[in-house]
Amino acid sequence: MKPRITVLTLGVDDLERALHFYRDGLGLTTDGIVGDEFEHGAVVFIDLQAGLRLALWPRQSIAHDSGLPVSAPSATDFTLGHNVSSRAEVDEVLAQASAAGATIVKPGEETFWGGYAGYFQDPDGHMWEVVWNPALVLEE
Repeated sequence: MKPRITVLTLGVDDLERALHFYRDGLGLTTDGIVGDEFEHGAVVFIDLQAGLRLALWPRQSIAHDSGLPVSAPSATDFTLGHNVSSRAEVDEVLAQASAAGATIVKPGEETFWGGYAGYFQDPDGHMWEVVWNPALVLEE
C-alpha cells in the first residue's frame, strides 16, 4: 500500500459544538457544515496543511456509513500530534485550547526524550498532544 492519507476524521457527538470549538476556539479555517442536505451527510472539513484535512463527522453518521454500531469512545485509542516551534508555544496552544473549552489532561512539561509536550482533550474527548521537538525543524 502506498501511503495516501488525506483525511483524518473525528467522530463527534454534536457537530455544531465541534465546529465552534475548532473554528472559533482554535481558529482553524473551515467553510463550516456542508452536506447537511443529505441524511448522514453533514460534515465539517478543516484544511490542516498541504494535502491533509481534518473532518468532523457525527458518530451516528460514521456508524450508519460503516455498518458498525456506535461504541464508547476511548481517549487512549488515538492521538493527534500538533508540533510547534518552541516550549512557549506549547503552553500558548494549551491555553488557547483550554479557553476554547478543551480539558487539559497534562500541562506542558519536559519529556524524557528532550522535548516539551502537553495534552488536551477536545469536547468529544479526542486527545491532542501539543509538542515541541528540538530535533524537528518546522516549515511554515
